[in-house]
Amino acid sequence: MPQTQFDVVIAGGAVVGSAVAYFLTADAGFKGSVAVIEPDPTYQHCATALSAASIRHQFSTEENIRMSRFGTEFLRTFADALAVDGIRPDPAFHEGGYLFLATSAGLPVLQDNHALQRREGADVALLDAAALQARFPWLRTGDLAAGSLGLSGEGWLDAYGLLQGLRRKAVAQGAVYLPQRVAGIDRVSARVTGVRLDDGQVLACGALVNAAGVGAPALARLAGIDLPVQARKRSVFYVQCPERLPGCPMVIDPSGAYFRPEGPGFITGIAPPPDQDPECFDFEVQHTLFEDVLWPLLAQRVPAFEALRCVRSWAGHYDMNLVDQNVILGLHPSLDNLYFANGFSGHGLQQAPAVGRALAELIVHGEYRTLDLARLGWRRILEGRPVIEKNVV
Repeated sequence: MPQTQFDVVIAGGAVVGSAVAYFLTADAGFKGSVAVIEPDPTYQHCATALSAASIRHQFSTEENIRMSRFGTEFLRTFADALAVDGIRPDPAFHEGGYLFLATSAGLPVLQDNHALQRREGADVALLDAAALQARFPWLRTGDLAAGSLGLSGEGWLDAYGLLQGLRRKAVAQGAVYLPQRVAGIDRVSARVTGVRLDDGQVLACGALVNAAGVGAPALARLAGIDLPVQARKRSVFYVQCPERLPGCPMVIDPSGAYFRPEGPGFITGIAPPPDQDPECFDFEVQHTLFEDVLWPLLAQRVPAFEALRCVRSWAGHYDMNLVDQNVILGLHPSLDNLYFANGFSGHGLQQAPAVGRALAELIVHGEYRTLDLARLGWRRILEGRPVIEKNVV
């Protein structure tokens, strides 16, 4: 007979849900059972697999810096910590750095963010225009005042490898993955008592974790909760250029355009203008955004990019927190056992290890024990006290 009762059910088995499953089953104080409900076990359309697969410490919010710094530590020890049967997974972490560029108009914000990042232990350097030109001669710097460069800890990785490593280790530690979708939530007063799956199964549970990505608002509504998160489509373009750009980090232009090395080429993208960025669930690539907006910006910043060629492209989604672009984490005040990890706004991959550990601590021990992430809980949303993250890429 299949198991129909679990101590913890996690809705969503991509990188965040799998991180929660891994840290729960790795916690010596947890003796229970875990089920992960994931409707797409191929992960073909999950945000994890379709992301730009990068990690940075250059945020404007203390909690985000701390979470991503832990993410870096986790990646550095990933192969040993997540080995199963002698197989050591490789997340292919390359510490190539981030470079945030600023004009004179954006310099005060860059300087404030840089000072905060240094206080939080981030290994970052503030370079003026002359230093930028000397270090990156392929970069056009005439309109720039400065740039903040990550010297270590930041870079890019194999997102699918990270996800599969977490998933495989969670399974080895006892987690059960079910290829279903949560179609209903059973609730008695202030407690979730179980979930109904789309194949008709009913699973009783002691706690439920909403890690459903862009499906999180619909899942929250099943419990009577309005989650201020919407899906925002982001197109990613893989381009090649005849010239090499030695020492190229992940570059964030003042326009919001980004690019970084990937194999013999680069991946690049930009958010659409706000008036052209509705809630969206399709996977159609925004080719006109590349032709009309992104390519001209790239060529303006890097003259060699005038000759670039777009080789392939894809689209994924951010689960965008409409209030302050930070994750909504932890329990909702009206429910005793429904935990949220939603609204990452593009930061989910890099923050998944820290969030997985934090939720495991909250579920098992009733409190955050390593990073205090209480400020990112529901109360700021319900009380109208947003914690604004300025560095959303």
